[in-house]
Amino acid sequence: MNSKPILIVAGEPNSIFLEIFFKALKYKKFKTPLILIGSHKLLVLQMKYLNLKKKIHLIDFRNIKVNNLNNKSINLINIEYNANKPFEKISNKSNSYIKDCFEIAFKLIAKGTTDKLINGPISKKYFLNKKFLGITEYICNKFSITENAMLIFNKKLSVCPVTTHLPLKLVAKNITKTLISEKVSLIHNFYKKKFNILPKIGVLGLNPHCESNNKFNEDDKIIGPTVKKLSNLKYKISGPYSADTIFLKKNRKNFDVIIGMYHDQVLTPIKTIYEYDAINITLGLPFTRISPDHGPNEKMLGKNLSNPLSLIKAIEFLDKN
Repeated sequence: MNSKPILIVAGEPNSIFLEIFFKALKYKKFKTPLILIGSHKLLVLQMKYLNLKKKIHLIDFRNIKVNNLNNKSINLINIEYNANKPFEKISNKSNSYIKDCFEIAFKLIAKGTTDKLINGPISKKYFLNKKFLGITEYICNKFSITENAMLIFNKKLSVCPVTTHLPLKLVAKNITKTLISEKVSLIHNFYKKKFNILPKIGVLGLNPHCESNNKFNEDDKIIGPTVKKLSNLKYKISGPYSADTIFLKKNRKNFDVIIGMYHDQVLTPIKTIYEYDAINITLGLPFTRISPDHGPNEKMLGKNLSNPLSLIKAIEFLDKN
């Protein structure tokens, strides 16, 4: 059995995460011990509501004996949360609970108990409250990491946005040669370390067809020169390519990773192609952090119809690596 467990922060309590967690456990037996960090009371309430049965093994985070853990029960580090019913509307009521869950996970990682973390979806509106662009930035800040990359990973094709959750009007101002180079370096090192390959990277332009009527064309002045410089070094990289054709089947097969300039430029096509078969990996951290590639999904709460594939893929990735 793998000696280092996989920590799973349950995230927003009013989300589909516990539902898909139950489904993931039912779908497959994972070799690595899973430790869920969340509310025992909420867990019991949602299990009863969803008509699910599984033994819960409460563990003390201050004295985790990994060799005694298995996945026959749900290994739970209990974090107090005043849940009155299985599901409520998302609000800032859960902020301190989510923070406490993350803090315990960070302590265990810093202690060396594990180097594997999965977190459930979080409400950016309430939990982050405009302090961070996303959970990626929140976690990186906790570990004083300034260079990071959001890799939406699929073994056939992955994508990475140079800017993450920025409004479109701010994207052009934030694209720099340095930022693009940082993402390429992190992606290159990740693939080399994890899979022992030099990834083939395609870089998208910012403007339609990589053209602009403005005096300053980012594709000519920033993106193109950066790609050329990197291709003269150790990287298998080319571009800029027009975003409207790069994801055609005959084109995308030439790449392991496609880097876009903004969030939806690459996340929309990757989700269209692979749907739930993708996971969000944060590059640059001193441990492996993954989140399923979906949000809280309030519209599906309690329906027991949510697809667990992304979480299954996240656990499988850490179970094998």
